[in-house]
Parts: sequence; structure tokens; C-alpha cells
Amino acid sequence: MTDTNSDSVPHGLYEDVLALLTGTMFVALGLVLYTHAGLITGSSAGLALLIQYVTGYGFGAVFFVINLPFYYLAVKRMGWPFAIRTFAAVALISVLSRLTPDWIGIGLLNPLYAAIAGGGLMGMGLLVLFRHRAGLGGFNILALYLQDNYGIRAGYFQLAVDLTILVVSAFYIDLDKVALSVVGAAVLNLIIAINHRPGRYVGMS
Repeated sequence: MTDTNSDSVPHGLYEDVLALLTGTMFVALGLVLYTHAGLITGSSAGLALLIQYVTGYGFGAVFFVINLPFYYLAVKRMGWPFAIRTFAAVALISVLSRLTPDWIGIGLLNPLYAAIAGGGLMGMGLLVLFRHRAGLGGFNILALYLQDNYGIRAGYFQLAVDLTILVVSAFYIDLDKVALSVVGAAVLNLIIAINHRPGRYVGMS
């Protein structure tokens, strides 16, 4: 049901903090499933990983450089509050993605389940972050900017980016892993496209 209330109350600080924690935990768990199954993700992380495969440069340095222009866009076009929340989300993902494998053990994981569940977890995590005016850097920032300013659905734009990365990655990883990664990308981005659009949710930070 569409919420048409134009007098929505902005999120409080504690709500934003809880959203950052919840959203990043979902994304981190989804990434753990992807890593365990040998799948590749999309967005700037997937692009950085692909560049690492091709050039041999370290993932961390490449990921940092790729995100620089997007953080500039976040500050200049979407404001410091969004940029700060995004920086916090990126930092939390960096920590949680390293700690989560120490907190859980996976003895058996079906790759198809990993693609669907992992994509779903990351999609829901990003949805929580988006609704509290935060992202995970990179193309997520550009996707939100295009939706807010040009009406282009964030999920559809992100899906196009992710599919491009996955198609190129077919030259460097097994095709069955690419196919499953495409399934995961579709699940992730359809969650965002269906649930994050003008008029559906009017909460703000």
C-alpha cells in the first residue's frame, strides 16, 4: 500500500544508527554466502575484483580509487549527511565482512541457494540503507542520484551495471558461477526496484 502522507517525520539519529547496523549486517552476511560459494558480486566491489583479476593490482587500492569520484558526487550532489552515513556504512561493511566468517560456520552451501539468499540479503540490506539516506559507495551513489534527479529507477540502473560486470567476468571465472551470480544480481536489484521508488516510502533522514 502506497504511503501518501506528505508530512512524514524525519528519522531520528537512533533510527539511522540502527538502520546502518541492520543494513550492513544483512549485506555482510550476503557477501559471506557469495564468497563461500565462489560467486562474484556487482557494483564497484565487483568491478574492483574484476580489475584485480585482469591487472593483478590489489583489491583494496583499486576499490578505493574507483570510489573516489562517487564520494565526490555524494558530497556535492546529495549532501554531507548522505556522504557521512555512506562512509559509516562502508566502514561497517569492511569490518563485518571480515568478522562474520569468524562468527558463523558453513558446512554445506548449495550455490543456487547462496545466489538467491545472498542476493536477497544484500538487496534487503541496501534497501534499509537507501531508505535512511545511505549507500555503500560506488555505483549505489550514482544510482540514487539518478533516481532522485532524473526518475531512473535505482534498482534497474544498478542491475544494468551489475550485469555488465558479470558479462565481462565470464572471461575470468567459471561460467556456472557467472550464471548463478546473474541470478543473485537479479534478486538483489529487483528487491530494490520494487520497493525503493517515489511514492512507495516517504521516510527520510
